[in-house]
Amino acid sequence: MLSGVKEDMAPQELTRRLATVTTHVDEIMQQEIRPLLAVDIIEQLHRQFAILSGGRGNDGAPIITFPEFVGFKHISDEDFLNVMTYLTSIPSMKAAGIGFIIVIDRRRDKWSSIKTSLTRIAVAFPGNLQLIFILRPSRFIQRTITDIGIKYYQDEFKMKVPIVMLNSVSDLQGYIDKSQLTEDLGGTLEYRHSQWINHRTAIENFALALKTTAQMLQTFGARLAATELPSGVPCSAELLTSHTKQRDKLQDELKLLGKQGATLLSCIQEPRTKGPIRKLNLNQLENVATMERLLVQLDETEKAFRQFWSKHHLKLSQCLQLQHFEHNFCEVKLALDNLLAEQAEFTDIGDSVMRVERLLEEHRQLERKGQESLEKAQLLAVIGDQFIQSHHYAADSIRPKCVELRHLCDDFSNENKKKHDILEKSLELHRQLDKVSRWCEAGIYLLASQAVDKYQSREGVDVALTDIEAFLDTAREATLPSPKEIYNQFELILTADVKANAQKVLQKLGDVQDIFQKRQMSLMKLAARQTRPVQPVAPHPESSPKWVSPKTSQPSALAPLQKTSEEPYAETDLDLLVKKDDKTKYEGKNEEILECSRDGENPEQEEPDSPENLSPRRCLIRDLLETEKVYIKEMKSIIDGYITPMDYTWLKHLIPDALQNNKDVLFGNIRELYEFHDRTFLKELEKCTENPELLACCFLERKEDLQIYFKYHKNLPRAQAIWQECQDCAFFGVCQRQLGHNLPLFTYLRGPSQRLLKYQKLLKGLLDFESPEDLEIEPGDLEGGSAKDGPQRTQAPAFLADRQQALAVIEELIRSCELAVDLAAVTGCPEEIRELGRLLRHGTFSVWTVHKERSKMKGFIRFKPSQRQLYLFERGIVFCKIRMEPSGQGLAPRYSFKKSVKWTTLSIHQLERGSNRKFELVSRNGLEKYILQAASKEIRDCWFSEISKLLMEQQNNNKDVYEDEDNGRQTSPKCCSRGACVSAESFEEGEGAGDLEKESSALGLSGLFQLDNSDDTCSPKSAPDPGERVQGGKGGDD
Repeated sequence: MLSGVKEDMAPQELTRRLATVTTHVDEIMQQEIRPLLAVDIIEQLHRQFAILSGGRGNDGAPIITFPEFVGFKHISDEDFLNVMTYLTSIPSMKAAGIGFIIVIDRRRDKWSSIKTSLTRIAVAFPGNLQLIFILRPSRFIQRTITDIGIKYYQDEFKMKVPIVMLNSVSDLQGYIDKSQLTEDLGGTLEYRHSQWINHRTAIENFALALKTTAQMLQTFGARLAATELPSGVPCSAELLTSHTKQRDKLQDELKLLGKQGATLLSCIQEPRTKGPIRKLNLNQLENVATMERLLVQLDETEKAFRQFWSKHHLKLSQCLQLQHFEHNFCEVKLALDNLLAEQAEFTDIGDSVMRVERLLEEHRQLERKGQESLEKAQLLAVIGDQFIQSHHYAADSIRPKCVELRHLCDDFSNENKKKHDILEKSLELHRQLDKVSRWCEAGIYLLASQAVDKYQSREGVDVALTDIEAFLDTAREATLPSPKEIYNQFELILTADVKANAQKVLQKLGDVQDIFQKRQMSLMKLAARQTRPVQPVAPHPESSPKWVSPKTSQPSALAPLQKTSEEPYAETDLDLLVKKDDKTKYEGKNEEILECSRDGENPEQEEPDSPENLSPRRCLIRDLLETEKVYIKEMKSIIDGYITPMDYTWLKHLIPDALQNNKDVLFGNIRELYEFHDRTFLKELEKCTENPELLACCFLERKEDLQIYFKYHKNLPRAQAIWQECQDCAFFGVCQRQLGHNLPLFTYLRGPSQRLLKYQKLLKGLLDFESPEDLEIEPGDLEGGSAKDGPQRTQAPAFLADRQQALAVIEELIRSCELAVDLAAVTGCPEEIRELGRLLRHGTFSVWTVHKERSKMKGFIRFKPSQRQLYLFERGIVFCKIRMEPSGQGLAPRYSFKKSVKWTTLSIHQLERGSNRKFELVSRNGLEKYILQAASKEIRDCWFSEISKLLMEQQNNNKDVYEDEDNGRQTSPKCCSRGACVSAESFEEGEGAGDLEKESSALGLSGLFQLDNSDDTCSPKSAPDPGERVQGGKGGDD
């Protein structure tokens, strides 16, 4: 409240102080006495018929001099009165009170002029007169007339002051000191009339500007005080900015006015600076005093405005702070309310270990999600406290908001901790229930694996009893909880579902214990009495459970057994237990049976969507969907069968540290690939079943999303390095057996590469095949009318263009992935290297670099070649430096990028003499060339032929588009299958050269991007391969 009173007083204080400044300026300039300014009578002053030289009489009376002026009698009364009024108002009040001394110089004039001057002085002189000195005319006649006239007209002048007639300036100097007279009166006083006018004009202008500025500041302060504070952050910020700009403008004007005043003061004081003996006359001293007083008022104006602005700026700043605080408070409170609402909906405590772990992870995500809002709320509360401590004018409004923020933060944190404790308890409960369930499972498999035919001998019975006793000992070692302990410990979280599940598991535990007790009793009876042999019939075993703990499971339980008949009570009890738990035990098995039943339906049953009833295009779409589902299933098996088990505690001892620390490196972003295909891409492909024309749009619209394949392949070489180091660990063997995979993990990790080639193959097939509905044949043509002309294509050109663009997208993606894989071992590669096109070859060469410039003669003189790893691209060649670095298997080559050169700047030449393993690349300007030496003549011939073809294609590429004669499609020469050309011609010239180039430690392209038919997951009912148009270069030829 006090700050509000101070803010209201600020504009009133500014108005009062600025009004005082204005009054003081008027007093200094004597505006009450003399309303005239020099600028108003500047012409009359320049005529110089009367001057105020600054001289003083012996008693300090100001001297006004009337110098010789020919046209004095022509001066109007008004001009004379204005000049006299102005001159008499310049001296101080004290000096003017003494009275003025008038000196009339008429030495070259006549008596008439003296008479006119005295008459006008007697009538219109506004000040107090002390004395009048008249210098008589120097001519004898005029002097005589003057003497007579003075005596005769003295009474007519009505002068109350004495008039002293002087013959010369020497007589005048007897009355007035020589230093107070100007040079034309024989004195030493320096006086320049033009300078005097300039000084007076400047002083008056400065005073007027100061007065105007003070009034303007007064108006500005009143306007600011009347401005209402806005209610929004943008408006407050805009108002503060606007007021600050206006204040800066006024502040600049004040500074400029101060500089002008200081400059004017220095100009007035200039005579003093010319020498120590030079002094200012009284007139100049009064001007200096006037300027100093005006500058004091200017300083007072600045001080008053500065104090007002500081208070006003604080008010606006606090207003803006309040708006920001309230805006942030609304946002943070909304975020906290949403978090609390989301937290309130988080009531599930889970019904299994996986579910509870997922809930815990969701709870942690919610906690992480709310961490930012909590930090913002706490920081905002601290800021509010700072505002309150700084005596903010809205402290009463800020304080309750800070309290509310802290309450919300505490509520969220406390509720989070409470829910986390409940989920931890739930997780502990379900883990114990799972431990009990796994123990029961292992017990069931142990009983099922004991063959009854072995009970005919005493040794078999003893072995069975020993196995049962050993298994029962595991229950004591594992400290299985009793039902009473479970209920007592977890009573608070036992919901109806959890309680039912716990009762089911505990009932199962009791049943298994009863069965073991009965089996023990039966075996003990058999051991005591050996009766007739029992015909061996073993019960049918159940499928192996998923991820049974190796500590509780028995190896014999995993082997398939024959159906046997045991003693009636044992068989009945075991079958009863199996029936109670068959839903959970046979879940995985039933899924497999259902999947097999889908894949192998009755061939005799007629299917409406069989390949015989579908067009070739629809067969391709069906093939794409089937393989897409298998591809997604394989990725999910990697996630569920390899990635997820790495977090199982009972498998930790099987995982080496190198694998545990590089799990993300080994699998890359395969989870991202799975989620994209499972949630998005498969659903879009399924929409193309009835409308195949939409297939190309799927690839075009998901062009950016498919770039996750580039990220996957960029990581693939690192994944292979981890795989080579850890492929023999027991963990991979356990996972592979559990999944039933025939091939190792890394074969499945190459699946995304195979999938890209499958997309390419199917898109090419769509361009080659046309279904009957795509062909329009007139009935007359069927009868032979024009059938010879063949069917006419009716496909829309837009669909055809979309398919071509989709194929180009996939081929470009394949090239990008190839480049990422092959250049993974090269450090320092720039991003621009992708502009060189597809990678064709790579190998090690000896390189001589020859420069024709004299400044680089050292490179020409050195005859020792450099070993370089060369990468051959479609549009250029890359040189890499080779260095051997130690690795886990000894020294391994590492490559670092040196330079890249485009084919447009090079030409190739045979060497006329020398080794048959060499050839040279020469720059077009002839300043630089590279002599390359291959490891063998075959490699040299292969590279020379390939580079020659590339240079030839660069010349032919000046033709932008050519017409495809087969299907009417316009295709760029760059889209031709480069790999096929290399395979067809380069191997004719140097057969076996490709095998000599496999010396790089990086992944081979032929291994990754090759459509492996042995691993192809296509349906056997799919359409035949349309032309086998897979890229040859990456299909094993290169």
